[in-house]
Amino acid sequence: QVQLVESGGGLVQAGGSLRLSCAASGPTVNTNTYIMAWFRQAPGKEREFVAAIDWNGEITETADSVRGRFTIARDSAKNTMYLQMNGLKPEDTAVYYCAAQDVGTWSRAADYLYWGQGTQVTVSS
Repeated sequence: QVQLVESGGGLVQAGGSLRLSCAASGPTVNTNTYIMAWFRQAPGKEREFVAAIDWNGEITETADSVRGRFTIARDSAKNTMYLQMNGLKPEDTAVYYCAAQDVGTWSRAADYLYWGQGTQVTVSS
């Protein structure tokens, strides 16, 4: 069983930055080989794909809405994934979730096996 714990959320003014972390624990072979991703969900909206990264951190996919502002990375030695968020906008306000899967469509939430509890990001105007 893989467990994911997010941290780093908070309140920031528009234009500011935050770095989210997702610590994975469980069988090493799984945490080091899974695709990992960030999703977000704003009140009254569906869960939205933000970014994903492959098992060795060489291939990434980023949603159009955050490309050029958000950067995903992972440190396999620490079993930790990161989301560096720069140029934050009020519309980025949401609960951010990390997720992990072994095979599937990277941007589809239904394909992910494990989820964290989420961390709130609030961007004030």
